[in-house]
Amino acid sequence: MTGLEPFVAPLVSIALEVLKDSGKKESEGFIARLINRDVGKDWEDVVFKAAGKYIESYTKRHGKLKVLGMKDPVELDEIFTTVQLLGEDEVQQFATIDDLEKLYREAGQRLLRYRAKERQDGITVASQKQFLMVLGAPGAGKSTFLRKIGLESFKGKNGNFKHQAIPVLLELKKFTENKIDLKALIEAEFTTCGFPKPKQFTESALDQGKLLILLDGLDEVPSANVNSVIDTIQDFVDRYDKNRYIASCRTALYRYNFKRFSDVILSEFDDEQIQQFINNWFRSEEDKQAGTAARCWELLERHENKPAKELAHTPLLLTFLCLKYNKSQTFAMNRSTLYKSALRILLEEWAAEKRIMGQKIYDGLSVELEEVLLSELACKGFAEDRLFIPQSQLVEQIKKFLSSNLNAPKQLSGEQVLNAIAIQQGILVERVEDVYSFSHLTLQEYLTARYIYAHGQISQMVEKYLTDERWREVFLLTSGLMVDRGSDELLIEMHKAAKQYARHPKVKALLQWADQVTAVSSGAFKPAAKRAVAIGINRAKVYFIAKDLHTSIVSSIGFTIASFINFDIISIDNFINRENDRDSYIDINISIIDYIHIDIINDIINNIDVNIVSRLNLDSIINTRLEKSGIFTELKLSKLTNQLQDFQSALCEESDITRIKKVSELFICSYIEAFHLSEELITYNSEESLALDKYLYSIDLLLKCKQEAARLSPATWDAIEAELLLPPDD
Repeated sequence: MTGLEPFVAPLVSIALEVLKDSGKKESEGFIARLINRDVGKDWEDVVFKAAGKYIESYTKRHGKLKVLGMKDPVELDEIFTTVQLLGEDEVQQFATIDDLEKLYREAGQRLLRYRAKERQDGITVASQKQFLMVLGAPGAGKSTFLRKIGLESFKGKNGNFKHQAIPVLLELKKFTENKIDLKALIEAEFTTCGFPKPKQFTESALDQGKLLILLDGLDEVPSANVNSVIDTIQDFVDRYDKNRYIASCRTALYRYNFKRFSDVILSEFDDEQIQQFINNWFRSEEDKQAGTAARCWELLERHENKPAKELAHTPLLLTFLCLKYNKSQTFAMNRSTLYKSALRILLEEWAAEKRIMGQKIYDGLSVELEEVLLSELACKGFAEDRLFIPQSQLVEQIKKFLSSNLNAPKQLSGEQVLNAIAIQQGILVERVEDVYSFSHLTLQEYLTARYIYAHGQISQMVEKYLTDERWREVFLLTSGLMVDRGSDELLIEMHKAAKQYARHPKVKALLQWADQVTAVSSGAFKPAAKRAVAIGINRAKVYFIAKDLHTSIVSSIGFTIASFINFDIISIDNFINRENDRDSYIDINISIIDYIHIDIINDIINNIDVNIVSRLNLDSIINTRLEKSGIFTELKLSKLTNQLQDFQSALCEESDITRIKKVSELFICSYIEAFHLSEELITYNSEESLALDKYLYSIDLLLKCKQEAARLSPATWDAIEAELLLPPDD
């Protein structure tokens, strides 16, 4: 028993029908004599054996997946994830470069691809279309999809492919001659497996339309042979047009609209497909018991892993991430190392597996040299805040690079190099005609960081972009890249720049207050962490929202002490039921306005001293645990506790608006008194808020870069930490 027996019967049925017709044509030929004589059982045995061997051969060659140096192959059927195709209307995109920039900005997401609303199941589309051209980026899963269709066709009525046909998969990269004989190649498939009279069988199967011909990798045909291969395929399709055809090609190369073929694009994975793939990958009993798939997905979903998850939308790179996770049960702590590996897959490993590195374009263009070129292209576009770049500009930059580099191959043109990067490696992608972007924003950020580090532009980056959130990933990746001499230079420059923001009078006053109220406190926490808690207290903000003053009052309270220690003191309704009366805010003249990035303050506290979070409890105010923690020198919490309880009671009793306003005003007064605040310290105009915002953001990013650093001197960090959140010297 091979396990293939259930799939043999449908193929045998098709084969016998083909052979019977072939026998009629040969009249008293060998096949006719066999059929007409009483040897039917023997005949069926021959066909059954050949069909079984054919399925076994297809499954061995095309039913397993082994890429990126995998130790063992995996069954394609076991990990295959439902494929989604974009309709024909999505193949041609006529947006201008400005439209693309606008589309990306408005989408508010990292993916640079156009996300179509309408996506269709791939196997369903393949069943509907007799002639199908499947387009996609490198690593998008085109070959896997074609192989899966072949496996489904073996299942007959029990499969998802709704046609009785014998699949024949031809890898077009093997077409190294100018002239090819498709019929002879198909015949060879049947000959190898022992089908009787394979030549006649092939001719009859083609005439009857009993074949599903899978033409994989038009883009992998040597460029010198492309035109002749295309002509041959089109002539063959015209001659044997009763059969079904599915071809694949990289989107960037596809310039040939096959007359009869419907063009569709293989969509990138969405979240559901990513999760399905991970579940399929970690399917062993051991993984199921350990919950490996769930933990992998949960880790990928974390905010700090957003750029890594961006790579997961490409099946090839998702395979890479699963392999990485399988080895270490985590993703690389140093993300620069992770993205470097992903880039190398596209530049080198994937190209080697596809056997394209032997092409003339790669003579002398080493991977290292190409990385330098890509870094220049990435940084220039990123610095100009242009994610989509005209072809002419890219070609000009490549020409300049080649001409100014002594070791660059002189025989190459800018157009050749751009085509190779876009078509063969998919690192640059043509989004619309003659307009390109990097395939992943993550890769552009990594390459930009590489350029900054290699060219000694650390101080310039800090000076220009420290508080530009668009550059946040570049800062983090730069820190991770600085292995040779450590991240000391970057962190020192960032701290120096942050102190300049602290010179703003309002920011400086806040830092002076935070230092004063925590300087001689008894708590065993780091001084900088205590100051961070104090700043969080200062940035508290209270919201009051009423939907209908006559029937109900709905309130939401965002109290900072709860926020920055990750606990809720009072249930927050998040402004429920406000849609019918958005203007019915109660003006109680609260001076605490414009709280700035409470999540950033929380990050700062966690990164300086995580013990603060672990040792403060849910009822930190009600039971005066904050006072006992020793963060502040002196607190006056008793009155604040009473006012908070009165405020809660007023809300629970649905008191009238006058009472709520009164108790809230008393609550704010007690709050100011408890923490030794003043009206000036809690009142910020927009300009002052922006200054504080920049300062806190720069400190938060500094701490994150410290986490990403592959190497950092303890002395350097101790000196920086000692001055964190302190007012600068005059």
